[in-house]
Amino acid sequence: MSPSFAAPGPRSGAPMGTLRNMPRKRELAEYEAKRDFDATPEPPARRARKPPKARAAAEAAPRFVVQEHHARALHWDLRLERDGVLASWAVPKGIPEDPKRNHLAVQTEDHPLEYLTFAGEIPAGEYGGGSMGVWDTGTYETHKWDDREVMVTFHGERVQGRYVLFRTRDKQWMIHRMDPPADPTRREPPNDLKPMLATLESKPPRGDGWAWELKWDGIRAIGYVEGGRIRLLSRNGNDVTKRYPELRRLGEALGTREIVLDGEIVAFDEDSRPSFELLQRRMHVDSESVIRRLVGEVPVTYVLFDVLWLDGHSLLDLPYSERRAQLRELDLNGLSWQTPPHEEGDGSTTLEISKQFGLEGVVAKRVDSRYEPGRRSRAWIKIKNHLQQEFVVGGWQPGEKGRTGSIGSLLVGYYDGDVLHYAGKAGSGLSGPVIAELEARFAAEARDDSPFGAGRVPKGVRFVEPSLVVEVRFTEWTSAGNIRHPTFLGIRTDKDPREVVREMPG
Repeated sequence: MSPSFAAPGPRSGAPMGTLRNMPRKRELAEYEAKRDFDATPEPPARRARKPPKARAAAEAAPRFVVQEHHARALHWDLRLERDGVLASWAVPKGIPEDPKRNHLAVQTEDHPLEYLTFAGEIPAGEYGGGSMGVWDTGTYETHKWDDREVMVTFHGERVQGRYVLFRTRDKQWMIHRMDPPADPTRREPPNDLKPMLATLESKPPRGDGWAWELKWDGIRAIGYVEGGRIRLLSRNGNDVTKRYPELRRLGEALGTREIVLDGEIVAFDEDSRPSFELLQRRMHVDSESVIRRLVGEVPVTYVLFDVLWLDGHSLLDLPYSERRAQLRELDLNGLSWQTPPHEEGDGSTTLEISKQFGLEGVVAKRVDSRYEPGRRSRAWIKIKNHLQQEFVVGGWQPGEKGRTGSIGSLLVGYYDGDVLHYAGKAGSGLSGPVIAELEARFAAEARDDSPFGAGRVPKGVRFVEPSLVVEVRFTEWTSAGNIRHPTFLGIRTDKDPREVVREMPG
């Protein structure tokens, strides 16, 4: 057992092959030295022993156990009965099911045979503190065992087939499945899945066959879960995992499941309404110390509404109704993640809730629609309660009065083909910290000529490279393609500027 994956101390130089030659009274000395048995419920160290004759006759095959260990870092402990003790490895990502994938296995101290059935809560502060449960158990056959390689065949409820553990250096080993995959139809998901997008409409669709969800004012994220870890990719493929450490627990909750999820990272205000303004405080932070502080001040929730891949099988071609049923069965509701309900029918309840709570709007999805990665489809329709979309920043206008010499408003636009079309100035909503961040950025991206190729750009403004995307709320479009009464909501680092177009209802 190991709370981390570094080599443990006292016996770091002892090779596996010395087990037979070690004095019996010393075999569990390291196990005993690391534990206070008045504090931990783990079985106390006993002199290494041979199995009783009755068991040896009835159960000639040696036993193994795999324990799921929620310590400082989630891992799985593999233990093999050998010479009266349990030879042990910590496997951070679990036992591999595919021969194409090797997993790290860190050799740890020998454990007593009583550990074959141990499950319980090791107190915080004790070695390996955290919960431990039996994930799989059974017997195994030994084909080879020396200080460089251990080759066995497992006969467990979950783990079956031939495996080899091979040492790479010191206590570092790898575990490899030698047999073909237990499920020959199993496939790895693409590592660059893009979210399916909805088409904007001014009125809800009519007729049967629609499911309705609330539209969340957050950032879209595809979540890859494998080996108890989650990796979060934004809409433009950026890895944003480290910015939201509270979501790592979702990976731990799913254990050895391999899943690809679609959802939105949302910050809720004190009235439990999604707030893009609050989310801004989390979106652009890279400092680990600041991130740790913000987890408490501005917690986020991963709001889940689709599952795209499940334990080696694509769900992309399944209809929405079946994918939602699979998602519901996963029961993903925790402290920092949730699967909100959806409504089938005319959507009247969902529409009313979105208006009552001042939410961005709703999304209607055809119950028979397949998932089309990266495509804006009419099988998904979004209806907004107010006008709001992304714009590209192409410059800024100096402020007046309290903002003299600083940024007064942003010049924003959208792409029409290859041309950046000027759409207006957004000054309302800009705050001191955001202005300071923008000033530093604009100083490095200033340019002499206008990036706008269409629209009437005001005089006396400063231009910048069109690389920044912002979210803006407004009241209406003018006939000239400008926006009226715009309010700046925040910066969007998850959007590619060239993908920003004028959103018009179909």
